[in-house]
Amino acid sequence: MKKKAIFLLDRTNFDNIYGPDEIKEIGELVQIIGEPQTRETIGENPHLLEEAEIIFSGWGMAVLDGEFLSRAPRLEAVFYGAGSIRYFITDEVWERGLTVTSSYAANAIPVAEFCAAALILGLKQVPFFASRLAGGGPSDWNREGTVIHGAYGSTVGLVSLGMIGKHVLKLMKSFDVKILVYSQSMTEEQAAREGVESVSLEELFRRSDAVSIHTANLPETRGMITGELIASMKKHALLINTSRGAVIEEGRMIDVLSERADLTAILDVTDPEPPEARSPLYPLPNVILTPHIAGSLKTECRRMGQYAIDDCRRYLAGEPLAYGIDKKTFERMA
Repeated sequence: MKKKAIFLLDRTNFDNIYGPDEIKEIGELVQIIGEPQTRETIGENPHLLEEAEIIFSGWGMAVLDGEFLSRAPRLEAVFYGAGSIRYFITDEVWERGLTVTSSYAANAIPVAEFCAAALILGLKQVPFFASRLAGGGPSDWNREGTVIHGAYGSTVGLVSLGMIGKHVLKLMKSFDVKILVYSQSMTEEQAAREGVESVSLEELFRRSDAVSIHTANLPETRGMITGELIASMKKHALLINTSRGAVIEEGRMIDVLSERADLTAILDVTDPEPPEARSPLYPLPNVILTPHIAGSLKTECRRMGQYAIDDCRRYLAGEPLAYGIDKKTFERMA
């Protein structure tokens, strides 16, 4: 007999993550009971929680606290078709021994693609020229003093090598760039195998033509990217942040970018997010703000749904999960 499953997430995210093909595939694995639920509607349908053994979810998942779990006595597993699970996981989840997965690996792919594209465009000084042309300035790239690094022979610095950082590294190795890495987990032997140079954070910022940040937002990493580090960057260098805004000392970054018109920052994340209405980030000509779009959007989200389905299939077959999260892993995640 098939296990009983429900969908529990925001309605818009349900449509993005689980399309017709995904729903059909899930229906072949489990018995879907009831209509898709949200945090609000699940309280009005207690019988669904009482019966559910599996939850397929995504952004908008209900918090799995003691009260929720008491209303879901048969629940065994949550297959989360999105990235961070931090907002809905509680200690009761681990005490209950629930199986939890996350599609963070799928979400890492578009972020890495965004970063690789931004790095190549940034090294070509596209943001600089676009800003100058928009302001009616000269377009002559060959003017004296204009610096264009380009990809060939340039130095790219990657801060942290989690799932996203590793994928960016893989993509950037297809270009003729030198890669510096700051990662507390990377050994000299691993660096040699990857063909990269493992350096301190200070050396990475000082030597790189472009820096891409991939650090998780943890108590020990907040403010890790200081104003001094940014101020030490080479002339006409590029800074990209697609991780979390809190890992940068934002006020000091703004000071440096205001003083150093030669630097360019591409910020997909800020702190707060979006920036406050009067934030100096908006008018700075050397800052490109994007509204947290590096991760999966629209149909890209279907990949995350597929990862959740694939792990459900493994779970039902008694096979090891590819994207299972235990308490130890959870504590290291963003």
